[in-house]
Amino acid sequence: MNVIVNGFEMAYTDVGRGIPLLLVHGYPLNRQMWQPQIDGLKQYMRILAPDLRGHGDSQAVPGPYSMDLFADDLAAFLDALRIDEPVVLCGLSMGGYIAFAFYRKYAHRLRGLILATTRAIPDSPEARQGREAAALLARQRGIAVIAEGMAPRLLSPKTLQSRPELVQRMREIMLHSSLEGVLGDLDGLKDRPDSSPTLAQINLPTLVIAGADDQLIPLEETEAMRNAIAHSQMVVIPDAGHLLNLEQPQVFNAAVRDFLSQFQPNLSS
Repeated sequence: MNVIVNGFEMAYTDVGRGIPLLLVHGYPLNRQMWQPQIDGLKQYMRILAPDLRGHGDSQAVPGPYSMDLFADDLAAFLDALRIDEPVVLCGLSMGGYIAFAFYRKYAHRLRGLILATTRAIPDSPEARQGREAAALLARQRGIAVIAEGMAPRLLSPKTLQSRPELVQRMREIMLHSSLEGVLGDLDGLKDRPDSSPTLAQINLPTLVIAGADDQLIPLEETEAMRNAIAHSQMVVIPDAGHLLNLEQPQVFNAAVRDFLSQFQPNLSS
């Protein structure tokens, strides 16, 4: 399905009935990363999974893409679908950065947050330099080089060794984004604001999910983020890295169902 949002054509999946769960993908991915959640949760709730601008089947438009811009796109997406009731927003990695921006601008449209393998702090100077180097590399050699470079860091070492089909699937998902999308992301990521002050302001039920083998975000940092958010709980998924929803979908889906059961009791697994 497609809808015009803020001047571009956004592709999305909309299936199921019940509490709206808005799934926001990470960089440089698209809504295909949520397929295990779409398949596993659609009988319990309404799943909304858009491709962000420049990603997947959404229109490729020039960047930069700030986290606020993505948040505005999501609000316009909900407007286009005439969804007035509060949603639960689940953001993974960059999707979590977008979730913080969405909360700051549109908290009234939320009933809960799920923050998966994400962080509140901004890029360090070294990380900013890494984004700039990645953008130069993508311009010179295309997005395939980005996919190859990121693949070893997004999954747990165990998954990398034992599940080559998932590694290949992850690469295919990353390759289904445009160069404009990758460059727009990198510009937005390196300039994103510090969301640490936002943590103490969040007054919604919040689930923080971490992968025990995440190579990008230390578990201690995730625990500190959880401790800074009132009304929050944390789940650590074993044998999972940064893309824990793909590596351990059944465990991830059970955690989501348990969290949403506070809004709809029959969801408890």
